Amino acid sequence: MTSWPTPITLCGEHARLEPLAREHADGLIDAVRDGELWKLWYTAIPEPDRMAHEIDRRLALQAAGAMLPFTARDADGRIAGMTTYMNIDAANRRLEIGSTWYARRVQRTPLNTECKLMLLTHAFEALACIAVEFRTHFFNQQSRRGIERLGAKLDGILRNHQRATNGTLRDTCVYSITADEWPTVKAHLRFQLDKPR
Repeated sequence: MTSWPTPITLCGEHARLEPLAREHADGLIDAVRDGELWKLWYTAIPEPDRMAHEIDRRLALQAAGAMLPFTARDADGRIAGMTTYMNIDAANRRLEIGSTWYARRVQRTPLNTECKLMLLTHAFEALACIAVEFRTHFFNQQSRRGIERLGAKLDGILRNHQRATNGTLRDTCVYSITADEWPTVKAHLRFQLDKPR
């Protein structure tokens, strides 16, 4: 079976995305501890002692053609978190960017914007995607605002979509950017990165 998409390294000024590897475990553990991110009840971020399992889970999904996971590094080369192409639908040229988390130290910095710009550019311009999705918990206001700042539009809310690890039911907000919207979204993201801070 031919894999679509295939592993790739994406480089920018503020971030580098490289294929997830088992040897990234220690750096990812340090990153997830920065802000104790696994304690956010409305997310599914791995605890430090579950990081190796999470890496193996994502790599198994990659082997099955359902996911392409990345490790994110900051401008200094330090591991800052994870992000993923997931729910890959090669036949329809669609995928989701998700399962993303970053250490507190890089939140609200250019890193996330540049990672999304690199992932979206690759999806639309190299992979010829017709649409890229983003999904998040209804109560994850920080993530929802971030997705909306990218220029993605709310497609709808899947009510009682999934059961969370704490037993609660998750309403999932589904956003997307379509291929025809991409040039405008790209110009917006470039503007966000280039403006003085």
